[in-house]
Amino acid sequence: MSPLSRRELLGTGAGLVIAFYVPRPARAEAMRPKAKTDPNAFVRIAPDETVTVELAHSEMGQGNWTGLAMLVAEELDCDWSKIRVEHAIAAPAYAHLEFGTMGTGGSSSMRSEFDRYREVGAMARDMLVRAAAQKWKTSAKKLRTENGFVLHGTEKLSYGQLADAAMQLSPPKEVTLKKPSEWKYIGQQIRRLDSPEKITGKAKFGMDVQFEGLRTALVARAPVFGGKVRSFDASRAKAIKGVEQVVQVPSGVAVVANNFWSAKLGRDALAVQWDNGPAVDSEKLFASYRELAQKPGDEAAKPKGDVDAALTKAVKKIEAVYEAPYLAHATMEPLNCTVKPSGDGCEIWVGTQFQQVDQAAAAKILGIPVEKVTLHTPFLGGGFGRRGSPRSDFVSEAVQVAKAAGVPVKTVWTREDDLHGGFYRPAFLHRVQAGIDAQGNIVGWKHTAVGQSILKGTMFAGMMKDGIDPSSVEGIVDSPYLEGVKATQVTLHTTENAVPVHFWRSVGHTHTAFAVETMIDELAQAASQDPLSFRLRALSGKPRHAAVLKAVAQLAGWGTPLLKGRGRGLALHESFKSIVAECAEVSVEDGEIRVHKVSAAIDCGLAVNPLAIAAQVQGSIVYGLTAALYGKITLDDGKVVQSNFHDYRMLRLPQMPHIRVALVESDAKMGGVGEPATPPIVPAVANAVFALTGKRLRRLPLELA
Repeated sequence: MSPLSRRELLGTGAGLVIAFYVPRPARAEAMRPKAKTDPNAFVRIAPDETVTVELAHSEMGQGNWTGLAMLVAEELDCDWSKIRVEHAIAAPAYAHLEFGTMGTGGSSSMRSEFDRYREVGAMARDMLVRAAAQKWKTSAKKLRTENGFVLHGTEKLSYGQLADAAMQLSPPKEVTLKKPSEWKYIGQQIRRLDSPEKITGKAKFGMDVQFEGLRTALVARAPVFGGKVRSFDASRAKAIKGVEQVVQVPSGVAVVANNFWSAKLGRDALAVQWDNGPAVDSEKLFASYRELAQKPGDEAAKPKGDVDAALTKAVKKIEAVYEAPYLAHATMEPLNCTVKPSGDGCEIWVGTQFQQVDQAAAAKILGIPVEKVTLHTPFLGGGFGRRGSPRSDFVSEAVQVAKAAGVPVKTVWTREDDLHGGFYRPAFLHRVQAGIDAQGNIVGWKHTAVGQSILKGTMFAGMMKDGIDPSSVEGIVDSPYLEGVKATQVTLHTTENAVPVHFWRSVGHTHTAFAVETMIDELAQAASQDPLSFRLRALSGKPRHAAVLKAVAQLAGWGTPLLKGRGRGLALHESFKSIVAECAEVSVEDGEIRVHKVSAAIDCGLAVNPLAIAAQVQGSIVYGLTAALYGKITLDDGKVVQSNFHDYRMLRLPQMPHIRVALVESDAKMGGVGEPATPPIVPAVANAVFALTGKRLRRLPLELA
């Protein structure tokens, strides 16, 4: 949907609506169509005193429904109880300042919007004050605001009373934002606005979309990645009560019915002959990766010094191979997308992280202008990257189904569908050779990574340089441990096969942190040094990293006696402009690793809502622990073995550790909080297991057998 014109806005009768434009960085500017005006976001003040914030980002549990509203409320100086939030429809107005298109990812919502959401609040406040000044026939400089009112001596006017008059005024060209010492909301622990809606069931997710005439579809997809339909027999499927149509689409064969269960039974009854692609086998895949890792790949970073000579001269040298399997996102709300074609347009309801990308994909499939596609974003029942598809896979499929069926259709993926045929965190193998001198200083680091590219063939392929996908080696090439090492070499073998790979919470850091932080622990052992002391020494000259390490050590009681049968492990990792250190306390029960406690410290720069940050760190740790202890997608003769939560296990309440979180203050630029706590938990647990058992676990998930 195209942005509203000023004339259209004036005719809405919605009180004061603020639009504003902020120039984008050059990279984002080059990605979007040129336009004379670009109102990026809106705040709406109604006569009933409510203040509605239009959210340019998806809310999928990370808390920006509250955090972004806090930024507006801070500068608007409004009554927090009057704040309301809505997901904005897909439009260029809401394009991400870094991505150049509407989207949510990279733990970037708060840091990318910190200035512009405050600015819109300040603009609204300015216009309200000027409207009040006109009513009182006085100077705006003599007025002040407080909790949703403009004050003039003993007189006051509410924002709701002033909204219509303020709407007639031109927005200010410049605004002065509050000083940190004047902040009322920013930095406070504020409970989430979306929690009551989710607790009461009022919140609407994509799966909740219902209207008269809506049909449900399930798609039969190839059992082997890259497979295509050769032929199919729909006679038995059509005999199922409730099944109305069976249509072929590019991804497979869709069964359209008047209810979910009929569509499910109809799909089960289909007889499809497939032309399958090359079969991928997990064991053979890793065998080939191990062979590749024996020789250097393409340079992922400019090498320093003579690493082979440095390793030869090292007093102690360690060589290790670390393996990380494919991982599914396993969101609690399975994928779904509702498409309603109508005349020359289309309406879509979908929990997505990439609204404009999906909108454009739908328009292309239907052969209509983008502005004819109205895309609504309900709440997302988990995203973790899966709902941010550069290829718009599940949205495109739903549009194809609705186009072929000619009726409004909600295309639903079952849990088995997503585990069998979704997109995955790529499997990776790391071969690391590192050496230390007599004092325990790292003198050489040779690192070869092997795995598939996430960015290749997508809209983000431009981020690649000389064939190197930066997401494959992030956390290695920019590791703070390696900055001071005089001899380093980091190379990459980018592999290709039919298994589709995709962003997964914290992306490449999920496997690079495991390799780097486990090797750091192994070097500390080789140097006969305490893992904390070794890290602090290796990070000499890095005060932020040192502060985070010391904070987590204090929180965890590092160095104090442990209960019998328990071990502690430490890890630190920097990602998304934030630094996180974690300490895991583990035991072994009936041959399985049990994590009892996790202490975490994070330096993310300015903390807008400390309560939300702590919650995100906790959630990230749980997500990472699931991967550390259970996560594994395996392929046998091209078919995914796992199918549901019974064999793709989740961390359950009985396995939940006690988590404590410390926020480390700093004057650094704001970092992300949705993902940075996921990477370090895996090596922290692995290192704790070593401290307890003396056994190094270098393959995920972590298994003692």
